Amino acid sequence: MRKFAESWANIEIVQRTVAQIPWRSNITLLDKIKEPELRLWYAKKTIENGFGKDMLVFQIESKLHIRQGNAITNFKETMPPIDSDLATQSFKDPYIFNFLGNASHIKERELEQKLIDHIQKFLLELGQGFAFVGRQVHLELGDSDFYLDLLFYHIKLKCYVVIELKTGKLEPGHISQLNMYMNVVNDALCGKDDNKTIGLLLVKEKDKIVAEYSLAGINNPIGISNWKNKNKKSLPDNLKSSLPSIEEIENEFDNDEEL
Repeated sequence: MRKFAESWANIEIVQRTVAQIPWRSNITLLDKIKEPELRLWYAKKTIENGFGKDMLVFQIESKLHIRQGNAITNFKETMPPIDSDLATQSFKDPYIFNFLGNASHIKERELEQKLIDHIQKFLLELGQGFAFVGRQVHLELGDSDFYLDLLFYHIKLKCYVVIELKTGKLEPGHISQLNMYMNVVNDALCGKDDNKTIGLLLVKEKDKIVAEYSLAGINNPIGISNWKNKNKKSLPDNLKSSLPSIEEIENEFDNDEEL
């Protein structure tokens, strides 16, 4: 026990933070992370997101501390400072969808279907606060019909989140399309207490310069991230989370084959 305490930089932190997570998770933190500050960061994320041991291992090995807040965004220019900071930390780059299997030549509609088929795992990777609203949401503009890929609501940010999926390289036109969808959602769906809709464009590949110039002059808050279907370590089966439908999630993971 003394060695355990000495492995942390501050005994008070051990009492207030580390004592709130299971012993197996504490051992995982000690085994896998040598830096006390980084270890504490993952301990706090474990409490915040309800990570079980296996999910904690996956997040450590997929370097969540680097991915979180790493998306290219215009949040600082389009949102109040407090909301901008929270939104930045709510998005990642890249997103890792190990449950997709071999997705090297997947089509956009197939990608969308697989994410919906594994909605619990998708929500786990999106992170705390996302609630699924719908897919292929119909938008009618004049005589034209449009369908946005995925619509979520973020409970903490109090806003809709429009997610568009692309299986190729980022193109400037993708941002224009997403921006139009967001304008319609703001006008047609948002209530008086909802904040401005946020957009997330998930692409297979992006050029940082192209992404930044594509966002320049856009008044809606948009983030651009890569998605991947492979990581050095596969996402384990028996995961625990703090999602509302935790029993359903655990049942699905128990029945899934090893990823």
